Amino acid sequence: MQRTLFIFFFLLLHFAGRSQLYLDPAQPLETRIHDLLKRMTLEEKASQLNNTSPAIDRLHIPEYNWWNEALHGVARAGLATSFPQPIGLAATFDSAAIYQMGVMISDEARAKYKQFIREGKHGLYEGLTFYSPNINIFRDPRWGRGHETYGEDPYLTGIMGTAFVKAMQGNNPRYFKTICTAKHFAVHSGPEPERHSFDADPSKEDLWETYLPAFRMLAQDAKVYSFMCAYNRLYGEPCCSSPFLLSDILRKKWGFKGFIATDCGAVYDMFVSHHTAKDSIEAMAAAIRAGVDNHCMGYPGAVLPAIRQGLLKEAELDTAVARLLRARFKLGMFDPEKLNPYDKIPASVINDKEHRDFARKLARESIVLLKNKDRILPLSLVARNIAIIGPNADDPQVQLGNYNGEPASINTPLHAIEIMQSALFGNHSKLVYRKGCHIVDTVGYNWENDFSPAIEAASKADIVLFFGGISPRLEGEELPISIQGFKGGDKTDLELPPVQTALLKELKKTGKPIILVLMNGSALSINWENENVDAIIESWYGGEDVGTAISDVLFGSYNPAGRLPINR
Repeated sequence: MQRTLFIFFFLLLHFAGRSQLYLDPAQPLETRIHDLLKRMTLEEKASQLNNTSPAIDRLHIPEYNWWNEALHGVARAGLATSFPQPIGLAATFDSAAIYQMGVMISDEARAKYKQFIREGKHGLYEGLTFYSPNINIFRDPRWGRGHETYGEDPYLTGIMGTAFVKAMQGNNPRYFKTICTAKHFAVHSGPEPERHSFDADPSKEDLWETYLPAFRMLAQDAKVYSFMCAYNRLYGEPCCSSPFLLSDILRKKWGFKGFIATDCGAVYDMFVSHHTAKDSIEAMAAAIRAGVDNHCMGYPGAVLPAIRQGLLKEAELDTAVARLLRARFKLGMFDPEKLNPYDKIPASVINDKEHRDFARKLARESIVLLKNKDRILPLSLVARNIAIIGPNADDPQVQLGNYNGEPASINTPLHAIEIMQSALFGNHSKLVYRKGCHIVDTVGYNWENDFSPAIEAASKADIVLFFGGISPRLEGEELPISIQGFKGGDKTDLELPPVQTALLKELKKTGKPIILVLMNGSALSINWENENVDAIIESWYGGEDVGTAISDVLFGSYNPAGRLPINR
């Protein structure tokens, strides 16, 4: 009798498992999606729309956070390789190298994800869906987030973005390695302080020839699997509730098959800043009807009221949830590890030597030689007394840009030049470092007195290396800053901060040759500098080892060939 009962329960469990078609990797993808969707209640479906999707234990659906970042390396999740900021990557004009970088970043992403899952972590910055790349067009040089982009040219932006996406998403016919989210769709190029209320009104020619081509390339050529709609309005309609953008163009005209995510809090803006909806219920309904599937910092609790009020159909909710489930199936989240080749990537790849070396290679390729009077560069191979001056000579955070990871080590220009000089000249040279000034003058320093240590060092040196520019702490995403030259993350003018020009003018009086190395993400007006210093190098926010790359250029072991992706 006991044996009969055992066999009965065994068969019952066996066939019950087989009836859950969504858990069977041998079933067609659409069959699995349909089977899972029909098992979910309305409340469970609605809960999955937010970037924080809770677990549904009875259906074996794990918790998942859709928000992760990988602009130029896996970001905000501990150890990772930090490659140059995208504006510097664009200066390489090397799409093959961008592809190789994307393979490395996605290797690190998969390895980190596996670690997080084994540790039971499913939180922010721990998933496989990345809000990258930023392929907005850097139209206004004052825009603070322009350094996240590939510059002002739509074609270059599309080529670089396509290479990045193809590498990140992988080439397996069944599984995505990661999923990229092309952002911010569309016509989103500042101003930062007004991005939640701004109404973009470009000419139709400008829309189709400037702002949309890169997005089209990523949709059709790269097959990017996710788009992020922007905060701002376009022609009066918030981008995240625009059928024109999300349905007519993206899905119907371009044939996009993936899912659409909002920028974080964009639904809130609809009823608070844009006033196109009276509350979260109307706003969520409008976004879902327009084609949005995933709502970063949205209102899943507003979905069922929207259905009850007739603002949204259950079928429209099902469409959105099915798109999200499809993405999770294609990432392998419901399959055994052994079936997914990307689960075999070891943690040892994270910020390993190969990746660090490649970060240095890209930093070298990104460097642009803007001026070289009388061929003062490379520095002659004789003993030199060098004065290193300037606010960016030894500031690790500046070179990492924003949306960055945390490399095991960071080589600042000061550190790298010290190593290079010692290797070349041994004890037959001298290097003196004086910061000289801050990036900006915020407290009304007496410049003349504060400059004296730097001027004294310059007067005793053979040559002055001045490391200036700006910082991602001044230009970036909606920053709480209002000082001379900067407001809300944007620049209010294009000048090199006046305190730096003032110091350079004093250094010029010493009569010593001056080489200006710029570290910045957006265009700077350097008219006085161009007329008065001997050489100028643009090194952007060049990542974890830009210091070595700069040193290699200064001392002649690398010949810079980067080109500007923006007008200067």
